Amino acid sequence: MADKLRIFSTCSGTEPMPGRHHCSFSIEHNGKLYWFDAGETCSYTAHLMGVDVRDIRSIFISHPHMDHVGGLGELMWTIRKLYSRYGGPENKVIDLYMPDHVTWPALLGFLNRAANGFNNPFSIREHLVQDGLLMEEDGISVTAMHNLHIGRLPDGSFNSYSYRICLGGKVIVFSGDVKNYSEIEPLLKGADILLAETGHHRPAKVCRELNEMGCAPGTLMFIHHGRAILDECETAMAEAREIYSGKMIVLNDGDQFDL
Repeated sequence: MADKLRIFSTCSGTEPMPGRHHCSFSIEHNGKLYWFDAGETCSYTAHLMGVDVRDIRSIFISHPHMDHVGGLGELMWTIRKLYSRYGGPENKVIDLYMPDHVTWPALLGFLNRAANGFNNPFSIREHLVQDGLLMEEDGISVTAMHNLHIGRLPDGSFNSYSYRICLGGKVIVFSGDVKNYSEIEPLLKGADILLAETGHHRPAKVCRELNEMGCAPGTLMFIHHGRAILDECETAMAEAREIYSGKMIVLNDGDQFDL
């Protein structure tokens, strides 16, 4: 079974955009789903794409802004609903990697009130994201590195992260939201695929930074689209192609790729 990259939603935190929803994607490896960010309607889109969210093994959230966590409660609710209708694996545990210890308890409190007790038939094990290796199992690993999208918190910690995913001899990097790509240079070294946010950057700026660092990936995929992609995609990509000669893809909701 080929590993797969599935794109559920590709928009940044704009007002509602036709055909695009806030950021979310998954990597399927050995029949398990490793889920990254959970923007609005991510579970709805996944279900209509034929993805069984009961196969989720782990969820990784880059930072606690609404366009990255707005669909997390709905995702958990959908898993519970599918269990109640069709059953599912016993003793299932979903590892939830959160960049803070505030967002998930708040969402869980809401779910408990909305359902008179969430009482889900699976366990959710929360982990705090910190720099370094977060998970390694069954031929896949995920490493986190903080970025400066939100900046340093008053206690000196961070709650915005980028991720490096290694599987099957490939390296995939998800930038999350960053202030500058130089912040995550160690993650970018040797990447085969970079899912790069353009919510805060023109694609040409991303390409220029990657070239200057010598960190050009085999394939550059733009996700979390801002105005440059949403309003003037052809112009923005023409600018990028003048700087970057590698393969570039503007991702759309519902895209999927074999890895």
